[in-house]
Amino acid sequence: MKISILGCGWLGMPLGNHLQNQGHFIKGSTTSREKQSILKRNGFESYVIKAGKQGIIGENSDAFWKSDVLFLNIPPGRRRKDVLERYPRQIHHTLEKVREGTVNWVIFASSTSVYSNFGGVVSEEDADIKKASSASGQALITSEEKLMESTGFDTTILRFGGLYGYERHPVNYLSGRKNLDKADKPVNLIHQDDCIKIVDELLRQDIRTGIFNAVSDGHPPRKEFYQSAARHFSLPAPVFNNKNNGHNKIVSNQRLKDVLGYQFIYPNPMDHTP
Repeated sequence: MKISILGCGWLGMPLGNHLQNQGHFIKGSTTSREKQSILKRNGFESYVIKAGKQGIIGENSDAFWKSDVLFLNIPPGRRRKDVLERYPRQIHHTLEKVREGTVNWVIFASSTSVYSNFGGVVSEEDADIKKASSASGQALITSEEKLMESTGFDTTILRFGGLYGYERHPVNYLSGRKNLDKADKPVNLIHQDDCIKIVDELLRQDIRTGIFNAVSDGHPPRKEFYQSAARHFSLPAPVFNNKNNGHNKIVSNQRLKDVLGYQFIYPNPMDHTP
């Protein structure tokens, strides 16, 4: 199978390596010529492609869109002030390219930021653009709807929790900080290896439609998780106050387990991993 990965970064690159080892032909994109050389060294057919508000920019990139599957992995950018307008336009222009090519299945990397931070346990039906936890979450819901309404190809949406693993761990951002609130807020995380395995399972089982929360089983409180991780990695522990603000979102992964029969490699973020 020919698989194009739009966005070969922390997740896209190892995903491409894994799928290539499974016998798939991988086409990968990056936004700079410097990074393109890395894709080539990994054996990918490589392209420099930039998705902007005005369109998709990529010299000699028509062949990128001539694949069976597109793994669409463009993050909205949480800190961008124009994310509500910019990101859906990026997705719109990407879909125009999809229709010009041969892609018949899009797997979209979305996020659990589509849910409110309140309300306890949430499942796939609970996403509401009026209640999303951030502007980027609102932009993702709009983009998901564009994909689901599109014809000519199938769409599977994966709402990933907070990504961690290997050189990326959230404790690095909070280590040593003081007076942090939301001590009791549950974490909703997923390890890189599970992200990759879930995509692999979708392909293997040919599950071409649906929305799935991709989040580990365990949801320890922030204070417990981050202080434990700091001890594990020998880092200064963050210090929390008693302000919790009622943030109690726990993202259910039950549909993923029911439909895919999925078992997590790392089910509990408290079991500290590479």
